[in-house]
Amino acid sequence: MNGPDDMLARRLDELEVKLTFIDEAVQALTTADADQAQRIAVLERALRDLRGEMASLRIAQGDDPHNEPPPPHY
Repeated sequence: MNGPDDMLARRLDELEVKLTFIDEAVQALTTADADQAQRIAVLERALRDLRGEMASLRIAQGDDPHNEPPPPHY
């Protein structure tokens, strides 16, 4: 057996294993990032809808915050 060639082949195998692990980790992180972005978008829409509903309720009850006097410390 050829010593330097065996050592080079072993190092190449180790690098391939590490690269495979890194590729899998990057794919998992990419998937997780896409899932999180989708969940954030859903939550942002829900928050926007809730704010709109709160504003509608305030106006319906005559509690429009724009018509309120400023707090006493002004």
